[in-house]
Amino acid sequence: QGRTFEQAIYTTEVALEGREELARQTLAFLDRVVQEDPGLGAAWSAWHFGFGAAAFGGMLFIWCTIALAFIDHATGYLPDDITLPLLWAGLLFNLAGAFVPVREAVIGAAAGYLSLWLVYWGFKLATGKEGMGYGDFKMHAAVGAFLGWKVLPLVILLSSVLGLIFGVAQMLAARGGWVSNFRFHFGPYIALAGIVILFWGHALLTLIPAIRPF
Repeated sequence: QGRTFEQAIYTTEVALEGREELARQTLAFLDRVVQEDPGLGAAWSAWHFGFGAAAFGGMLFIWCTIALAFIDHATGYLPDDITLPLLWAGLLFNLAGAFVPVREAVIGAAAGYLSLWLVYWGFKLATGKEGMGYGDFKMHAAVGAFLGWKVLPLVILLSSVLGLIFGVAQMLAARGGWVSNFRFHFGPYIALAGIVILFWGHALLTLIPAIRPF
């Protein structure tokens, strides 16, 4: 996984050339997270799932989504070098049913991509503006490949709520008021929602039966 994170950090460094000090501080924090702190995610995953394929898959999911979250926050870019291998890894882990049956994983990958693709085109046709990027579709597909299609409504709900809360706070801090054309980056909220649902998805579905699939 070291090479993946090195590529992520290099991608971010290139994209951040010439940007302000805040972006460089974000990159420094990302570098610390992926080099020093992945052991925390690994330990939690091993404790939660027990030693086996699910634990290793959980570690990989946490490391990659954290890297994607900070890259997207700093640059507005979700690199295919991470999103696509993460998607395929989810399908491969679920060949052995690490998280969900492989049928649910395949449907989850397709539904994860298509659901945000439909939102994107609906918003674009209605407003003439792009509400998100294609990297968000691929990241959501990767979450679906790991966690299956049944939790995708919860992923969208949780990431949207988090995005509304923290995105508006970010906008107010940056602009001092409401700005209709302020660009939000959705990747960090997909990442946070995905990690929460990886560990507590079934409990949340029990608490919110309205979004529990048939």
